[in-house]
Amino acid sequence: MLNGLIGRKLGMTQVGDASGRVQAVTVIQLGPCTVTQIKTAPIDGYEAVQVTWGKKKLSRATAAERGHFQKAEVAAGVATREFSQRGEAELKLGQMIAAGDVFKPGDTIDISGISKGRGYAGVIKRHHFAGFPMARGTHEYFRHGGSIGNRSYPGRVRKGLRMAGQLGNELATILNLTIVDIIPEDNAVTVSGSVPGPDGALLVIRHAARERRYAPEQSANG
Repeated sequence: MLNGLIGRKLGMTQVGDASGRVQAVTVIQLGPCTVTQIKTAPIDGYEAVQVTWGKKKLSRATAAERGHFQKAEVAAGVATREFSQRGEAELKLGQMIAAGDVFKPGDTIDISGISKGRGYAGVIKRHHFAGFPMARGTHEYFRHGGSIGNRSYPGRVRKGLRMAGQLGNELATILNLTIVDIIPEDNAVTVSGSVPGPDGALLVIRHAARERRYAPEQSANG
């Protein structure tokens, strides 16, 4: 089928397993997504499957989007992404793909989304600086970042220096989360742990690119 789908974060809750342990999970409305384009190497230079999620008013779609969706004979979607195909299943334009067609409980996944914007933040909150001593003569310089430059060489502030600035509101990817359960009647899945963004945020869920080397319940010593 595909290596991923588009979804929307609904919120967090907790579930218990057979041993009685409580686990924090995120509920995600995952699909169904509609196939809008099938790209092939001879025509497009690479192979991929384009899908769209959700529906939006036709008046909110651009002229290019209207023509694109009309060619596939599907309604205009809220979000459109490309995924690689897994397996030999044949896909058709307009085909609906649900979460159960792509994932199953226990699968390891990577989730990408736009993180919550925290506004302008200092170096302690943004980069976890330690700050300065709260005594021993420190005066009005407790949460500063310290020196930022050099002397004659290079005579400027180096690019990429960690300083105060915008925190969050950027693409973030959480690796190696686990699908706990699939709820087909609600087009939803529960995922272990937290994911980027506020409730209602759009997410892209893919099969893990590189799975963890040890099981979650094992200790660091093996």
